Amino acid sequence: MALSAQDVTRLAALNPAQAARVLSEVRSATLAGQRAPVPPRPVIEASWGRALRGGVDPDQGVRTDPLSHDEIERRRRDSPLSQVLPVLREGLLSVADGAHHIMAVADADGRVLWREGNASVLRRADGLGFEPGADWGEEVVGTNGVGTAAVTRRPVQVFASEHFVLAHTSWTCAGAPITDPRDGRLIGVVDVSGPLQTMHPATLAWVNTVAKLAEARLRELHLTSLDRLRAVAAPLLAGLGGRALAVDKDGWTAAVTGMPYATRVALPVALAPGRCLLPAVGPCTVEPLPEGWLIRAADAPAPEHATRVVLDVAHPRRWSVTVSGDTGSWTHELSPRHAELLYLLALHRAGRSAAALSADLFGDPARTVTVRAEMSRVRRYLGAFLEHRPYRFRDAAEVEVLLPPDPEDLLPHSVAPAVVRARTAPPPS
Repeated sequence: MALSAQDVTRLAALNPAQAARVLSEVRSATLAGQRAPVPPRPVIEASWGRALRGGVDPDQGVRTDPLSHDEIERRRRDSPLSQVLPVLREGLLSVADGAHHIMAVADADGRVLWREGNASVLRRADGLGFEPGADWGEEVVGTNGVGTAAVTRRPVQVFASEHFVLAHTSWTCAGAPITDPRDGRLIGVVDVSGPLQTMHPATLAWVNTVAKLAEARLRELHLTSLDRLRAVAAPLLAGLGGRALAVDKDGWTAAVTGMPYATRVALPVALAPGRCLLPAVGPCTVEPLPEGWLIRAADAPAPEHATRVVLDVAHPRRWSVTVSGDTGSWTHELSPRHAELLYLLALHRAGRSAAALSADLFGDPARTVTVRAEMSRVRRYLGAFLEHRPYRFRDAAEVEVLLPPDPEDLLPHSVAPAVVRARTAPPPS
């Protein structure tokens, strides 16, 4: 009886060696453009396609020079991952060492910053170039637990010949993305890897659970920092007249007076003290605070100038929206869901109802509550340039979308029906 991809996954838990042989045949046939005995799993097939289009060599692979020691240390200091390293170690290392695995923690660029675990497996990893400072992005080394999890923004287990590069096919790995709970931005990936004989079906769930614990710790640290800012800002705001608010350096609100509360305010990338125009506030004056900013709204209404909105979805892992006009420009990095929503609105300038967006995203027009909640979050930083009923960009805004060179690389994390269709069909005129 013919096997399915799901059967091979179950077989890998019972007989890793036999499953590895089947997957070797699948890999060889698929990369040769022939009919495979078993179809690869969709997440693996899509990753192989991206690697082929990106020019990764499946037989030889490539090794990039690792970062220098000083650059590794700089990235470690600057990365929010350093704040949750104790959580990752406590949750993964004790089990990983005994199970002949190693733990690797990479940043959003796919660069390995920390690598710990079983000593003999670490030595074997050295032979593959899986070392601190190495680039394990999917566009460099093909399908793997670090790079593929970063692109798809989902936990992924890669077993044996599901790896794209031949030299990696004797390994099994499970990686889970870690996102910044403040804005959904990818900050890195935690991965557990080892020889293929150590494959266990529960590894992926284990790694993903620990990644979620790390995100919860980051959320806790953020709330604590807001409390510190609030303690400083509240007495200042109490003595001010007019409209003002105190926000942290990422725009999260700690305190407000004289105006409706907004959870977050979109800030320019390079905010400096002085006068500026913020979409959610209008003309205002910005003053520095410890760990944040004091924003005082001016009385004059915001001038209406022609605005240019550039939606950048050209890259596999990071998406942004940049708004520019006569008063300057600012950029906001987008979460995966917000990248999908703004892409759909850019495609449909006439607008989309909540039901239509629900169908676009989920294939179900009834999930309007979720859509409205997400659009409410989008409007917190882009509200000055959006209309609703239906949701759309304002007619006066010039909207440009920066797309990847190959349509199949459009928002690779997305399984939204409308995005999947856009990868294989021209956008509506």
